Amino acid sequence: MNQLTILAIAFLGGIFLAIQGGFNAQLAAHLKSPLLAAVVAFSASACLGLFYLLCSNTPFPAKSSLETIPFYLWFAGAFFSLLGICLYYYTIPILGLGQMISLGLCGQLLFSVVASHFGWFELPVQVIDGRRIWGVIAMVVGIVLIHSNEML
Repeated sequence: MNQLTILAIAFLGGIFLAIQGGFNAQLAAHLKSPLLAAVVAFSASACLGLFYLLCSNTPFPAKSSLETIPFYLWFAGAFFSLLGICLYYYTIPILGLGQMISLGLCGQLLFSVVASHFGWFELPVQVIDGRRIWGVIAMVVGIVLIHSNEML
């Protein structure tokens, strides 16, 4: 797959996450609980994912390879996903979808630049350089400009 296709897929993934945030924030408002909405969304996602997995003939890993996975990896991502999603569902009705997504993306960007610099999570190191610093500054300035009326 070429780089342009990968970039387009990543962009589309961002669109889908914004769409799901909007729908699930509505669900949270109806249920009066961001946590309950997250549980419903994750349960439905698990069912849909399992259905797709069974239909796709994806081979399951051998038991020996499953036993080598550190215990915390089975739950750590889910824990932070649950926290992040609940915060999204709670704040979208208050801030609006655009402001929440842009602030959420800003938080993701800032954290990912630091995590990449130090190679956290066994991912490739991408040293913070002037270009990355200017990119972060540009995003923060852009968010302030986009939301200057709401933030003041």
